[in-house]
Amino acid sequence: MILGVDIGVRGALALLTTGGVLQEVWDMPCLLDGPKHRRTVNAPLLAEIIYKSHAIKAYVERVGPRPMEGAVGAFAFGRAAGVVAGILAAASIPAIYLTPPQWKRAAGVPPGKDMKDMARSIAIQRWPDKAGLFKRKCDDGRADSCLIALAGIKTHEPLHQLGGAEIRQLVRA
Repeated sequence: MILGVDIGVRGALALLTTGGVLQEVWDMPCLLDGPKHRRTVNAPLLAEIIYKSHAIKAYVERVGPRPMEGAVGAFAFGRAAGVVAGILAAASIPAIYLTPPQWKRAAGVPPGKDMKDMARSIAIQRWPDKAGLFKRKCDDGRADSCLIALAGIKTHEPLHQLGGAEIRQLVRA
């Protein structure tokens, strides 16, 4: 099992097989317990998801400072990234970080801003039996986490370790 992680309070986690079959998606567990009742990633709830996933590897979006973001937002975003990294390390799950251009290219998401609907569309086409997971505009984090995992599998998993059905599944993507 492979995890895909879209970091942030509007992010998500996806669990895929090494053949790219979507097993589960979770919205990033958050509570309104931050300064001024801001949403923050809740570490114990996230740890529960990660430990129960039984993942052997995680592909995580590499995040950095975002233009025009204030200090409070930047700190919260960095804290969320640190919580994810810490829990993955504590669970002994190796994390491979993919920049947005890397995972989007591998997943077929065109470059440019405002491609959230395109990511949802690609996820729906790729996993039509799970289309309901991506039906709302706010489900873009779910789509991103799935596509991050898929991109990681496509670009980092050795094909000799996959079976014929798994390779056919990935080629279909």
